[in-house]
Amino acid sequence: MDFYLEKKIYYHDTDAGGVVYYGAYLKHLEEARTEYFNKLGVDLVEYAKNGIIFPVVHLDIDYKSPARYGDTIRVFTRPEKIGGASLDFIQEIKRGEVMLVICKVALACVNNSLKLTRIPEEIRSKIRP
Repeated sequence: MDFYLEKKIYYHDTDAGGVVYYGAYLKHLEEARTEYFNKLGVDLVEYAKNGIIFPVVHLDIDYKSPARYGDTIRVFTRPEKIGGASLDFIQEIKRGEVMLVICKVALACVNNSLKLTRIPEEIRSKIRP
């Protein structure tokens, strides 16, 4: 995987036991996907203003090992498959070489009415599964 976002784990990411709360990983995954698009030169905010939105429609996530307060993690993101109106990613969260989370995430491409719409060619041409 080429693209990753490095993140530090803060207290607000953790539960009473000092480990990252399972739902907090979703925020890190979302941020990494956004930065992946930014790296490609795709401004999701601008596309949303023009009626092209990419909501998450499915997640398959495995928690392998916990991250803890103060850890530095890397969130790896790579496209797995691009369809007419869908985009699948594989994301991994690691601390060093230790695998913490593996996630398959499916995004749909929808318009302002939340109806499926074709992924614009200028985005499609930048994504390489």
